[in-house]
Amino acid sequence: MEMRRKSLITGASSGIGRASAIRLAKDGCDVCLVARREGRLREVLEGLPAGDHILCPGDYSDGPAVELMARTLRERWGRVDVLVNCAGVSEAAEVVDSPLEQWRRPFDTMIAGAVRMTRLAAPLMPEGGRIIHITSIHGERAELRSSAYAMAKAALNQFCRCLALELAPRGILVNAIAPGFVNTNMSVRPDGVNELETEWFRANYIAGHHLPLKRAGRPEEIAGVVAFLAGPDSTYITGQVITVDGGLTITF
Repeated sequence: MEMRRKSLITGASSGIGRASAIRLAKDGCDVCLVARREGRLREVLEGLPAGDHILCPGDYSDGPAVELMARTLRERWGRVDVLVNCAGVSEAAEVVDSPLEQWRRPFDTMIAGAVRMTRLAAPLMPEGGRIIHITSIHGERAELRSSAYAMAKAALNQFCRCLALELAPRGILVNAIAPGFVNTNMSVRPDGVNELETEWFRANYIAGHHLPLKRAGRPEEIAGVVAFLAGPDSTYITGQVITVDGGLTITF
């Protein structure tokens, strides 16, 4: 009987992380769900097909929380085949005028979290393991008041390339996915308005020419690429950043 693969997903309570957990579980993986909101994680867990799934609520950028996750995984599974680093945080802040702590928060949280989770998972990975970072087209594009977020995504892209080199001798593949507009909770602005439902989005990306497919993506469409990178058909891909944006970044 073939052994079920073990997948660890951060940011699993909503959006792309949730969709990735559901997809990998449907594909026959046992999944470990990581996010700060335990109630939302339990809702995801209840909807999964049967398996040896694990709930690990906590902040993935917090050292003690990650140590607890590592202990749980060692005792329960003993290995991790796939890590999907999906958790993200966005906070708009001016480079010059905002408090440095506020400006740094997205960068520190996402980079520290990705490094901690990689250090947790990689020692438990057998040959053929996969590490998948969810980054963003912001890693190569600029937007007002989003410098820390964009820098974090760019750093994750480079972290992916460096990890691919370091882990290649162990047969572990490392790749990243850079989504464009995806309809998730992160599309909702602080004022409660979903930017994908605004006149600005309709004028520029549906009526306009900037987005060839003229719609935002669905979390399940990103999860499909996660499943490909985690599966048997991607064994010669490593160190790559795969853009999934409906054509947004090919236009002027």
